[in-house]
Amino acid sequence: MESLNALLQGMGLMHLGAGQAIMLLVSLLLLWLAIAKKFEPLLLLPIGFGGLLSNIPEAGMALTALESLLAHHDAGQLAVIAAKLNCAPDVHAIKEALALALPSVQNQMENLAVDMGYTPGVLALFYKVAIGSGVAPLVIFMGVGAMTDFGPLLANPRTLLLGAAAQFGIFATVLGALTLNYFGLISFTLPQAAAIGIIGGADGPTAIYLS
Repeated sequence: MESLNALLQGMGLMHLGAGQAIMLLVSLLLLWLAIAKKFEPLLLLPIGFGGLLSNIPEAGMALTALESLLAHHDAGQLAVIAAKLNCAPDVHAIKEALALALPSVQNQMENLAVDMGYTPGVLALFYKVAIGSGVAPLVIFMGVGAMTDFGPLLANPRTLLLGAAAQFGIFATVLGALTLNYFGLISFTLPQAAAIGIIGGADGPTAIYLS
């Protein structure tokens, strides 16, 4: 009986949280839309696949080395990190201190977690190399540009105005948010207004790039 309990406790499904279960279902839905319905496959297929990998219970594929340390809840290791950050030795206090810390301090804590034997997940490494460096968006748009058929545009150049008008929605939305701020109706900073401007984007890839 003890062996059976140990086996069950070692299964990832026993550690599946409600949030992970919901995200797994959402990821499966996105994959179904991309594969079966051919709905934005260039966007939904990688998003759904990444969501599946990120939410596998106990895998930690999307966690950095420091996040893996915090998820492990080792009292001695938490005390070492807390001493470096001058905060209480609990996960919540450490996360708050890290959020307020300088990037150099965050890198030091990440290196300390690596020295303690923790390693980042494969998705965390991919994020750092591809997305964090800004290379992935450039490669994505090179691919999208290579796949684009410019035949209709060359045959009827006036359609260029339609594309320009669609992208103008971004700037119109930003100006609208700042106008609300000017009249004191709703307070938005410039970065917040720029984030709201994504709503005015004409298509999904543009919104992803701007965000």
